[in-house]
Amino acid sequence: MKNHKKHWLLILAAILLIGLLPMTLSGCASSGTKNDSEFVVGFDAEFPPYGYKDENGEYVGFDLDLAQEVCNRLGWTLKKQPIEWNSKDMELKTGAIDCIWNGFTLDGREDKYTWSTPYIDNSQVVIVKADSGITQLSDLAGKYVAVQADSSALAALTSDDATEENKALTASFAELQQVGDYNSAFLNLQTGAVDAICMDIGVGAYEIESRGNEFMMLDEHISSEKYAVGFLRGNTELRDQVQSALIEMLEDGTFEEIADKWGLDSSICLSADDEYPDGSGSGDTESFTDKLLRITKQVAEGLVSSLGIFVLTLLFALPLGLLIAAGRMSRIAPLRWLVKLYISVVRGTPLMLQLFVVFFGPSLLLGLQTTNEYRFYAVIIGFTLNYAAYFAEIYRSGIQAVPKGQYEACDVLGYSKSQRFFKIVFPQMVKNILPSVTNEVITLVKDTSLAFAISYVEMFTIAQQVAAAETTIIPLFVAGVFYYIFNFIVAFIMERIEKKMNYFR
Repeated sequence: MKNHKKHWLLILAAILLIGLLPMTLSGCASSGTKNDSEFVVGFDAEFPPYGYKDENGEYVGFDLDLAQEVCNRLGWTLKKQPIEWNSKDMELKTGAIDCIWNGFTLDGREDKYTWSTPYIDNSQVVIVKADSGITQLSDLAGKYVAVQADSSALAALTSDDATEENKALTASFAELQQVGDYNSAFLNLQTGAVDAICMDIGVGAYEIESRGNEFMMLDEHISSEKYAVGFLRGNTELRDQVQSALIEMLEDGTFEEIADKWGLDSSICLSADDEYPDGSGSGDTESFTDKLLRITKQVAEGLVSSLGIFVLTLLFALPLGLLIAAGRMSRIAPLRWLVKLYISVVRGTPLMLQLFVVFFGPSLLLGLQTTNEYRFYAVIIGFTLNYAAYFAEIYRSGIQAVPKGQYEACDVLGYSKSQRFFKIVFPQMVKNILPSVTNEVITLVKDTSLAFAISYVEMFTIAQQVAAAETTIIPLFVAGVFYYIFNFIVAFIMERIEKKMNYFR
């Protein structure tokens, strides 16, 4: 009992330390100045034309060109640092990057960062298939719509500051899906998993042009906002250096040249007369305890989804693995080699890729229409096929560990093959493989987070989204505590089963 109390005390202490960590890091980072000549720009590498990887494998884009010119003028060396968008705030607070410069929306975030003045006007637009029949926003009623997580489009549709018209529009959707990036958004749209996607007009125009005439942009806009460069809150010295270089570029025409190169000259709004956003909001008056409880409640909402993936995967993968193991040990050579190839492919490729294949494959390879309802089934199919291959090899090792003498004794006693397997071999196999199966089951608990690869929202996805919205790492560690408790229970149950099976001791 005392040991269990120690576990919970350690967990609570860890959460408290984690809650204080971002504030500590923020304070340390903001108090420092830029002493070296390297300027690290954090950006989403899947956000053309502002920042992306071109056909030569180089990171290019409008914002990166601006950053390079700023560095040229200030004598700095530019380091282009691709970041996971949901982790951008932790990147900034820990000092891993100097700024977020990648079509970063100022509106609604004034109090969270130290900003440059706006330099680009932007709008949120809706992209649909050209032959979808959707021509105006009202046509989206009852439709599935996708947005990037922690994006301006999501804020325009769901935030407290969203207009009443946008809130009503969102309420009319069949569902608003959140995806990790715009490539996933277009894949969902292309395969029919969603009916429309909402994104920045610059990105949308670029993507439509790059992908041919398959998609179109609705004339009505969701919202309009401005882009600026985001620095760590309080780091005005670095902001002022970058801002002065940008104004120089505006005055000598360099800024317009770069914008014209990327087709954004009509969107320029940089002005030497603009004042910095003051960011003088009321701040966060919520106590840490209340904030922790609220975040914990939000993260816990995804626990049911994660639990569903876990239970159904085990329900289907455990018996399927036994069939695959039988095929792997079959005396029929073609069957044996086919199963061996399947196991090799599954174990040799990432689970995330397998989920992509299961979800998008029927549409891209066979031309079948993908429905939004198929998303959950794809998750279960992908996880089942993956874990069945691992279980099959575990089963095979357990069966082969049964002494040959056991088979000979069964022959002497006149057992049939089925009697021999289920009465003699199978019980011993289960006893032998329990530790290995326990490891796989524990791994499955953590792997449920990969379901977001095909936009299925589970616990860790919700934690990432809350972390991005709250600009704190606390939700991720709250999710970590849930995973630990989940695995602690799994390990406890498996340990009890293992002791029951140790009937020779």
